[in-house]
Amino acid sequence: MVPALSPSRAADFKQCPLLFRFRTIDKLDGPPSPAAARGTLVHEVLEHLFELPAEQRTPDAALALLQPRWESLVTERPELATMLEEDESLTEDGWFTAAGALVERWFTLENPQWLEPAERELYVETDVDGLTLRGYVDRLDIAPDGAMRVVDYKTGRSPREAFEGKALFQMKFYALVLWRQRGVVPRMLQLVYLGDGEIVRYEPDERDLLALERNVKAVWAAIVRASETGDWRPSRSKLCGWCDFQELCPEFGGTPPPLPEGAGSLVLHPEVTGDAEVGDD
Repeated sequence: MVPALSPSRAADFKQCPLLFRFRTIDKLDGPPSPAAARGTLVHEVLEHLFELPAEQRTPDAALALLQPRWESLVTERPELATMLEEDESLTEDGWFTAAGALVERWFTLENPQWLEPAERELYVETDVDGLTLRGYVDRLDIAPDGAMRVVDYKTGRSPREAFEGKALFQMKFYALVLWRQRGVVPRMLQLVYLGDGEIVRYEPDERDLLALERNVKAVWAAIVRASETGDWRPSRSKLCGWCDFQELCPEFGGTPPPLPEGAGSLVLHPEVTGDAEVGDD
């Protein structure tokens, strides 16, 4: 079975090998958070808005999609409704109002009546020396001359410069996959931050993407070594403050669970190192 890697899982390992282990080998999930669920809902609305004729893509039409898209998500993932019920600091009305504010802010940044995306929530994959790279692109715009623009929505705020590299890594990863798939380097990578109304744009070139490819290969080689040795040591950083697994981390006095049987082979399973990035901020 061909091994596979997504930008999220690659970023996990680059941030902390133990985090990668928790998510991919131990299959641990942090509790659903209101912010992540709100991000997923906003992504759903922005995706499905383009099913309407251009002239009907208005803020009111987008806001009208919030409730039906939420009901669809809850049908698939009932724990999302439970999350809102259990968080005493939240009211459902307030949570929906916050989601609506993010949707409305998008209209100040882009005009969907002028856009006809070539693809939405596009699954992409390519093979690089026996390793499948794959993920989901929020939106792919293709100009009449064939130029590609890769667009990703982020419902958080734009990161400080020290943390911007992680978001650009994800976008360059998508650009690499599309280049290898289609033979054309995307002209523009665009991150749309709805939390503060910022847009970050980056124009990649072949040199950028070749460097990214070397980096991804090195990350995968390190993942394979860790799987062979069982050495998934933690890497402490400022990002630890947002980690869901501090109670299990030796850096915070915790003890990881025993490695599952056959942990090394689990790393090579594409469903384990694959991705589900909807609403990923």
